[in-house]
Amino acid sequence: MQGPQDTQPWPASRIVRLVGLSLVVVMFAISVALLFKDRASAIDAQQKRNALYARVLEDHVTRSVDTAAISLASVANDLGVPLTATSTAVSANLRQLVLSLPLLRDMAVVDMKGLVTAASGADDVGRRIDLTRLGPLPSEGSDALGNYIPGRGLAALAKGADTPPSPASVGVIPLMRRARLPSGDVIVLALIHPEGLVRYMRLTIDDPGSRAALFGYDGRLYGDTGAGVPGTLLREHPVFRRFLPRIGHANYLEAGLDPDPQTGAFRASSSRPVVVLVERPLQAVMDDWFKSVRVRMVFILVASLILTSLTLIASRSLYAREEAQQRVESMQRKIARSEQELNVIVRSVQELLFRTDAQGRLTFVNAHWMAATGESQAAIIGTRLVDLVAPEEQSIVQAMLDREAARGARAATLTFWAGTDHPRRVDIALVPLHDGKQATGFAGSAVDITAREEAEARLAEQLAFVALLLHMSPLPMSMRDMSGRYLDVNRAWLEFAGRTKSDVLGKPGDRFIPDAEARLHEAYDQRLQGSGVQLQYEAVHTHSDGTKCDLLINKVLVIGRDGKAQGILTTFMDVTELRNAARATQEAREVAEEASRAKSEFIANISHELRTPLQSIIGFSELGAGRVRNDAVVAGMFTDVLASGQRMLALVNDLLDVSKIDSAVGTIHLERTDLRPLLRTVVQELGPLFGAKQLTVDMQLPTTALSAKVDPFRFQQVVRNVLANAIRFSPTGESIDVGARTASDGSLHLWFRDHGPGIPPDEFEDIFDAFVQSSKTKDGSGGTGLGLAICRKILDAHRGTISASNARDGGARFDVLLPSNEFSETTPGVLTELV
Repeated sequence: MQGPQDTQPWPASRIVRLVGLSLVVVMFAISVALLFKDRASAIDAQQKRNALYARVLEDHVTRSVDTAAISLASVANDLGVPLTATSTAVSANLRQLVLSLPLLRDMAVVDMKGLVTAASGADDVGRRIDLTRLGPLPSEGSDALGNYIPGRGLAALAKGADTPPSPASVGVIPLMRRARLPSGDVIVLALIHPEGLVRYMRLTIDDPGSRAALFGYDGRLYGDTGAGVPGTLLREHPVFRRFLPRIGHANYLEAGLDPDPQTGAFRASSSRPVVVLVERPLQAVMDDWFKSVRVRMVFILVASLILTSLTLIASRSLYAREEAQQRVESMQRKIARSEQELNVIVRSVQELLFRTDAQGRLTFVNAHWMAATGESQAAIIGTRLVDLVAPEEQSIVQAMLDREAARGARAATLTFWAGTDHPRRVDIALVPLHDGKQATGFAGSAVDITAREEAEARLAEQLAFVALLLHMSPLPMSMRDMSGRYLDVNRAWLEFAGRTKSDVLGKPGDRFIPDAEARLHEAYDQRLQGSGVQLQYEAVHTHSDGTKCDLLINKVLVIGRDGKAQGILTTFMDVTELRNAARATQEAREVAEEASRAKSEFIANISHELRTPLQSIIGFSELGAGRVRNDAVVAGMFTDVLASGQRMLALVNDLLDVSKIDSAVGTIHLERTDLRPLLRTVVQELGPLFGAKQLTVDMQLPTTALSAKVDPFRFQQVVRNVLANAIRFSPTGESIDVGARTASDGSLHLWFRDHGPGIPPDEFEDIFDAFVQSSKTKDGSGGTGLGLAICRKILDAHRGTISASNARDGGARFDVLLPSNEFSETTPGVLTELV
């Protein structure tokens, strides 16, 4: 027992007893919890097994019914073939199908009055059955499962037949398909034998304690591996009461086919109104579970007794050692704490730590050393420190390992592992370890400075490269501090300023420019310091010889490591020639525009002045031609004068159109319009001209609207000018093609094609210039040379295009493209000058 002088309130023996008994209790509680968990696992495993059976059985039922449905569809298709649609042929086919499908009991073809016209059984042909007992009939071309019918075959459906009674467990499920024949609709009927499905269920489950059943959606039992009577209605079963039709498959744990609790699972067919149930009594599951855990229960009891005995034995043994244990524990704690602290220190150091013997052989290295070399500690121990450095540095290491040297740290910068693929530059420090007066070894550390030296070298190279770039740059550059003194300038700057570096560096920038320029640059410097955003501006610089130049200047703040501005970097470019060229271009443009305006006004004025006398000439010519009809010579003279006057008037009108389009008067007024009526109107208007040359027009217009935003008057003017050219140059009796379509991007494409002489390829663009005609049509039949020019100007105002080409089999083709409707209702028609 514990002595009265013992100050420990809870000795180890008492703790062992308490812990041991607690372990017994905990082990027992855990064992009980595990047993209950095994019980739940056994129930869950049974539920999963039931669900698997239900899925397999439902798949078999669905595939079996689908196979029968395919057979019905095949028979229905054969009924439409005259050679195979005879009663004898169909009956033979049905018998063959019944033999090949064990699931089916009978098959027949029945008309809508119930008369059996063909059947798998010869006695059933001609029999009349009651169709209402089958359930709802399917629609044409589809199939359906009917009601469960007690009986063995078609005879059970016969009207007024006195058939012998069948056992309650015998029945059929009708599968029907409706087909339409010339003589009327018929029902192709297959009677499914549910007992065949039940046999498959019984063989699949192969467990006398489990039970499987096949139900319809209405809760009627079709078949059961147990004692259930087919045809019984079980709507209070939890599957129909809780799940269907909302949930197609699930597990349940409650009373099912039997009143006792059941572990059950069901699955409804995805394509047929049938449900498969699989159940096993909960008591049977518990019996199996108890059999599996009996041995474990005995083991738990034995283990509890053994653990209790061991606890008592251990507590007695510990009681005898407690005094000695208490004496050594204090020292062990101190040693463990010291080792732990030393361990943490060694692990946290990122340097290479090592120790050598008196001869300089490694006797200890830390983990960082092994990570740096990739070698194990066993491979490193025993290596001489002098062998780790380059040959030219070995004398330095030998001097550091001199045991006769003065005490204290010895330091050097060396190359470790010089002969390997991963040499390292290190700062090494060695401290001799003494045992009395003699050195017994050395303790050392090495700091890897390879990355630092490489970074310093790369930085030096980068700085040299940047300095070279600045020196070689063709743009003058300068760097000034925040007080405005030059820190550096490049060669281009010195050449531009005509100075040397010694004259510039350290001097303020305003010493080399006039005061006015200095104030301007100072204002921009202050603006740059306030915003911190790069600035670009132009300024005039005065050279020392008094000449001036235009400069495009860029300035940016240079930020230091502390986030503050350290200086201003300035680059500039001499843009004097560029600005002079721009000013000259602007002056030339203004002169050209003034000349263009004067020319347009002259054309407009002269055209208006010419129209008045031309109207008189045309009027008197028409009057004279009408009064001297009997004098052919005089009448011909008046006719020539009239034609010349009209030709002159057309030229004047074209000149006026050009003048209007080039001025604000020629504003294009856009409105959304269907182009088809506009095209037809122009073609109808030019009908007399087509008739005069016996020309035909082939119009290829779509049936849907060609909607676009155009100026209807100007658009018709374009069509009129193009068609007038086509009429003028087409041979007599030919045709002219007019077509239009909407492109995939929403633009409109129109084309006009004649069968005339065509256009030389090098003149495709020239004919759209004012007063220019094709060289093939300069035979006196041409016009003024303004029509196509006016067309292009009008389409330019519409943001469209017109182009010319030659058709493959001869003739000219003009293509007009109008863009999608992405512009305003009114657009000014001021364009380039025609004349």
